[in-house]
Amino acid sequence: MGYEFSLMSADIDEKGIRKEKPEELVMALAEAKADSIVSKLQTMNNQDKDERPTILIAADTVVVYEGVVREKPANEKEAREFIKGYSGGHAATVGSVIVTNLKTGFRKGEWDRVKIYFHKIPDEIIEKLIEEGAVLHVAGGLIIEHPLIMPYVKEVVGTTDSVMGLPKALTEKLIKEGL
Repeated sequence: MGYEFSLMSADIDEKGIRKEKPEELVMALAEAKADSIVSKLQTMNNQDKDERPTILIAADTVVVYEGVVREKPANEKEAREFIKGYSGGHAATVGSVIVTNLKTGFRKGEWDRVKIYFHKIPDEIIEKLIEEGAVLHVAGGLIIEHPLIMPYVKEVVGTTDSVMGLPKALTEKLIKEGL
């Protein structure tokens, strides 16, 4: 997106934050991440003293399948079940972005929903994905940009970048509002 940035881990207990609706959950998780990082930054006292605002972006994504929120799979068995469920069907991602201007205190967040439709995914492809392991570290075990899964993505209703975890247009909009 053309910005210089640094990454920081929020170190929050995501499983300790529960909400009824996926939109509320991703907003609460991103808010907790933002709060955690703001607290870390205050402790580190490393705020830039120049004239440019320092923007903090926190985000979270969950997968919704048949009305149930799916976060990162707990193990290979769960990842396999998740992916088999998507085969020939569909899922949705709900992602949030919260932008905080660390100099003015401005904070605003919004969420985005994307639907993903799949062709039948062969068992051998699912096994290769599990073996590789990346699907164990993402919401719902869902990586639509993975070369093994791309041929089985029938349609994405929304933006791929949102499915991947950061909706660029929404992020850009919130950054502009925060500056």
